Amino acid sequence: MRGARKLLTVISALAIALTGCSSTTKASIPDAPNDVSTLSWSACHGHFQCATLKVPIDYSNESLGQFDIAVVRYRDPNQRNRIGSLVVNPGGPGVSGVQYALDAEYIVNPDVLERYDIVGFDPRGIGDSTPVSCLTAPEQDASFATDPKPDNDAEYAQALLDTQSFVDKCVAKTPNLAHFSTQEAARDMELLRQGLGDKQLNYLGFSYGTYLGTLYAQQFPQNVGRFVLDGAVDPSLSIEEQTRVQAVAFDQALANFITDCPKHKNCPLPINATSQFFTDLFNKVSTQPLTITSQQSTDPRQITEGLVVTGTAAALYDDVSGWPLLRTAITEALTGDGTTFAKLADAYNGRNADGTYTNNENDANIVIECLDWQQSKSNDQIRASSAAYTKAAPVFGPYVAFSGITCNMLNKAIDRTQINTDQNSAQIKNTATPVLVIGTTQDPATPYAWAKRLSGYIAGSHLITLKGEGHTGYGRGSACTDDAVDKYLTTGTSPTKNLICTH
Repeated sequence: MRGARKLLTVISALAIALTGCSSTTKASIPDAPNDVSTLSWSACHGHFQCATLKVPIDYSNESLGQFDIAVVRYRDPNQRNRIGSLVVNPGGPGVSGVQYALDAEYIVNPDVLERYDIVGFDPRGIGDSTPVSCLTAPEQDASFATDPKPDNDAEYAQALLDTQSFVDKCVAKTPNLAHFSTQEAARDMELLRQGLGDKQLNYLGFSYGTYLGTLYAQQFPQNVGRFVLDGAVDPSLSIEEQTRVQAVAFDQALANFITDCPKHKNCPLPINATSQFFTDLFNKVSTQPLTITSQQSTDPRQITEGLVVTGTAAALYDDVSGWPLLRTAITEALTGDGTTFAKLADAYNGRNADGTYTNNENDANIVIECLDWQQSKSNDQIRASSAAYTKAAPVFGPYVAFSGITCNMLNKAIDRTQINTDQNSAQIKNTATPVLVIGTTQDPATPYAWAKRLSGYIAGSHLITLKGEGHTGYGRGSACTDDAVDKYLTTGTSPTKNLICTH
């Protein structure tokens, strides 16, 4: 799911695995006269090229060794007047940029595709790069099935045990676990720019990819090329505030779904339904899990409360495709059938039909978020403040209220209890090129207020406001938004003033 910034539960964060880029066949990719890349490219995935970028594990102690960063690029056969490379990142953290770039022809419009090599990379810890590793597939299934909302002392105690088990597995299976932060990935992206041979970095980042772009711009403002940050993360917020605001936004998206539902003949909600309907549904499933009744499925899983909550959240990312699926899922759930909720949750979690997972996205998501944001509250303080989350966001608040426990335990285990986040408070000035920020007014995953904050945070940036539902703005049906982005990427021309668009 492009641009997904995931809700966290107590243990885990609420995609096709790629083969390694090991072919040595000469790539069938057009030559470009101004391509001065120093990376060693080889053919892969048909008409793509792959390379491996070596980066220091620890930039302050390069003797520690190197991580491998997987890189892929696509060059349109009709490319003309090449500008350079456009590095793309779909978000997460944890989503594979390599896998995303394999859809290069669908990421950007033809005018952009003809001017740029589309380049994706898996940031450190993710996918085909040196990975974070914590859970096996069966363990992943078990973690998603656990109680996501500890309501009493016994459930809270079990949540602590489960979380510690997860952390212990991450530490045991992933060397150098303290070095998978986005701050370090931004420095890797500078080495990627150099390897691509581009004088400046041209970048299209979605959701958490906007945070990666922000950290790059903080460190290398003189190298900022044409930068589009879509579905913005506000870097100045604490992780507690981010989580609370995100929960409120998902509750609002759910309220918008409830308002829209009666307009459709297949709406399963009762007349004058409120958000309490979903609270009641989640509570019922917590004691009476759903089953998969599709005749084509042999999946024996029970579809638990956690999977139904995840499936609901997943559907709220996109009103065009997600909302119809949510109506179907609710209709089935009222008869005890969890088939569509399972499909929604599995797509969100990257689970394949055979019970495997497409990549390590779920493990990487948790570890990277914990390294990126300092958790200020103790576990007991987190528990005490859970009521405030529920008050602010009655439906989703209780499910994200305990997410900080994982980060407390993980940062303690790797002796990273003091994370320097000073870079999150310094305004970005003097970028070589004005930055374009996009915010969608009813975005549940990265609320619109974050885009406004990020635009103000990056001096000289321009804000595109897309009035509508769903996560991110570019490529989602707004010609106004797409035309402005395409013009910026192909000519370098920004809107003369902040732009307001509709679908």
